[in-house]
Amino acid sequence: MHAESGYWRPKSDGTIEVVIAQSTGLVEVQKGTYDADQKVIKLQSELVGNASKVKEIARVFELKDEGLSYEVQMATNLTKLEPHLNALLKKL
Repeated sequence: MHAESGYWRPKSDGTIEVVIAQSTGLVEVQKGTYDADQKVIKLQSELVGNASKVKEIARVFELKDEGLSYEVQMATNLTKLEPHLNALLKKL
């Protein structure tokens, strides 16, 4: 169905670089920021490769009391950046 694998490179200045490869063949290079005090990571695509329709991807991760929230926005050649998916992952 769908899987993602990649590397996360946080830097001491609060910036982060992420490289993601999806099982569909799409690849992403994202840059963003993290705030350890607020427990938030915000990412914006620098490059989306091997995708004929996807032009831009943004992700936000936030650690909350109830779990890890995850939001993805996506833009295509026909749409602007808009909500694509979200989830709340809870520890069992």
